[in-house]
Amino acid sequence: MAELRPSGAPGPTAPPAPGPTAPPAFASLFPPGLHAIYGECRRLYPDQPNPLQVTAIVKYWLGGPDPLDYVSMYRNVGSPSANIPEHWHYISFGLSDLYGDNRVHEFTGTDGPSGFGFELTFRLKRETGESAPPTWPAELMQGLARYVFQSENTFCSGDHVSWHSPLDNSESRIQHMLLTEDPQMQPVQTPFGVVTFLQIVGVCTEELHSAQQWNGQGILELLRTVPVAGGPWLITDMRRGETIFEIDPHLQERVDKGIETDGSNLSGVSAKCAWDDLSRPPEDDEDSRSICIGTQPRRLSGKDTEQIRETLRRGLEINSKPVLPPINPQRQNGLAHDRAPSRKDSLESDSSTAIIPHELIRTRQLESVHLKFNQESGALIPLCLRGRLLHGRHFTYKSITGDMAITFVSTGVEGAFATEEHPYAAHGPWLQILLTEEFVEKMLEDLEDLTSPEEVLAETVPQQRERRGRQPGRVGLVCLQPQPQFKLPKEYSWPEKKLKVSILPDMVFDSPLH
Repeated sequence: MAELRPSGAPGPTAPPAPGPTAPPAFASLFPPGLHAIYGECRRLYPDQPNPLQVTAIVKYWLGGPDPLDYVSMYRNVGSPSANIPEHWHYISFGLSDLYGDNRVHEFTGTDGPSGFGFELTFRLKRETGESAPPTWPAELMQGLARYVFQSENTFCSGDHVSWHSPLDNSESRIQHMLLTEDPQMQPVQTPFGVVTFLQIVGVCTEELHSAQQWNGQGILELLRTVPVAGGPWLITDMRRGETIFEIDPHLQERVDKGIETDGSNLSGVSAKCAWDDLSRPPEDDEDSRSICIGTQPRRLSGKDTEQIRETLRRGLEINSKPVLPPINPQRQNGLAHDRAPSRKDSLESDSSTAIIPHELIRTRQLESVHLKFNQESGALIPLCLRGRLLHGRHFTYKSITGDMAITFVSTGVEGAFATEEHPYAAHGPWLQILLTEEFVEKMLEDLEDLTSPEEVLAETVPQQRERRGRQPGRVGLVCLQPQPQFKLPKEYSWPEKKLKVSILPDMVFDSPLH
């Protein structure tokens, strides 16, 4: 539950927002992390010391459902001469450490990130005659914050979020999100670490798909060139009825050329997936080498999990030879170096980390495997093959419903434990599949219908568009809203390669999170 009030009104847990000239006694009562972020807000909006604010009635650290303590809403006049329209500017408080007493975030020092290291912002075009900001963006930000808190995956600039529903629950075409640096908010040094500001940008389905097939930063740059689609400050207009490709058809040519030249920089997704070893029965329950069988996977070791994260991070090193990192990396210059060990980086990050090899369990070579994906995850297989493997890279599916992972690697990737001699190999529940270019081309032919799901899928099961309290689904490419359930399964098989792929209904991957 949340309430709307001016930030200057008395709240249940926080005093009014102080300005730079707040009395020392007053400032000492105000949470230091909150005070530091308010200082940046006051720098931008000195004439709005008490903006409207959505605040959690029961704070997260008192058992409430909303991780963000506050979302402040400012009126930004924009700049007509620069094609920047008047808009509402939303700023979150709670993903960073506001208090410094471990009630929400573990204090890890002043030099690293504060809490998760960022807060969310959103810029919504102000409608003519609109005297107060709509509050639905605050609910949207709470939903993203719940995902971050529950998964402990952070966001990075260029990430995209597949929401599959109009952001304001209307009939708008703006149904997904990209993330980028806020154009005005500067990083803030707080007593508990550094806070940066990531802005949510609403996009159409066609723009999301282009970000998947190419990269988020490229699509953001195109959006900046189209005033009605975002302009320089990437302001979301929920009334926008055309994609950037409909507004300017030449932009599609730029995307197509980028895909052909660069491939995709989406190195992995968290998704609904599973795999079975068809060549042998499961090991004894006590054997750490045993893999996932059916719906009861063995847990990934901490070392495996760390390598999978590094695999996903290293996937963006487009201009260097792709390398899968050794197991159990000791991060030396990655984003998570100074963060609590449980905190993870986004699946899309351009950080490159130095690592120290560490031996783990022996590798198991498998003769035959069965891969299982839900419809949305399966639809990304052509992207994985065409946009990643044919460019000499790798792509990872990390299960959100079980502790397992599937990494596809090309023959040009170093450090993989799958080889051309043994193309299917596993460390516990982490499977690697090495595919030759010839086989990738064959698979793309056979999986052609996955690029046009409407040709495969039958009738839709009605679902309520439920936004509030919805649990998360994916990060990197993130699915936070339920997708339609379709009449499935759909199976593909390559007997000569002893490989089978099944596209299954979501219900097969039921998780306690749902």
